[in-house]
Amino acid sequence: MKGEKARKSVLGEARQTQLAAELILLGARLQLLQEETTLSRERLLKLYKEVTGHSPSKGMLPYSTDWFMSWQPNIHSSLFLGIRQFLQKNASLTGLELLVKSYRLYREQAGIGGEEPVLSITRAWFLVRFMDADMLQLTPCTRCNGHYVVHSHELHDDYVCGICQPPSRAGKGKKTGKSAPEARVAA
Repeated sequence: MKGEKARKSVLGEARQTQLAAELILLGARLQLLQEETTLSRERLLKLYKEVTGHSPSKGMLPYSTDWFMSWQPNIHSSLFLGIRQFLQKNASLTGLELLVKSYRLYREQAGIGGEEPVLSITRAWFLVRFMDADMLQLTPCTRCNGHYVVHSHELHDDYVCGICQPPSRAGKGKKTGKSAPEARVAA
């Protein structure tokens, strides 16, 4: 009986270590690892250094629902949640497995065309927590019927998403190819 318990605890720790390493490779912050695994802080610090070659970043986690409301983060967050909902219904995944699989698929889709994903694994984790806490919800766009992240308990009867009605400066933040003066001359 004692040998079986010891084997289960070794296997459990191995699973937790593998999961933590996977999350670290996806860019998870230390606080996420501490919250979602049973490994000690010291073990997580060693693992983080072993996997990445450097210490984890310090500082506070991005704890605000407002970040998910701005144009580009809203589109990416909504894409991630759509993927997560599909997997939740069709792949019988739960918890961190669902988060990791959904995030990987999101990164794959967001990376099409050479773009960097806007949503980090830590923000995706917070997004799920905000949804579970009923701070955020999905609501359909009245034009395209896609579902987008909005604050809960606000009126959304005539909601129009950022894809159907982008803000006036949407997509003008990054210059691609030519520098700004060259682009003006060519225009």
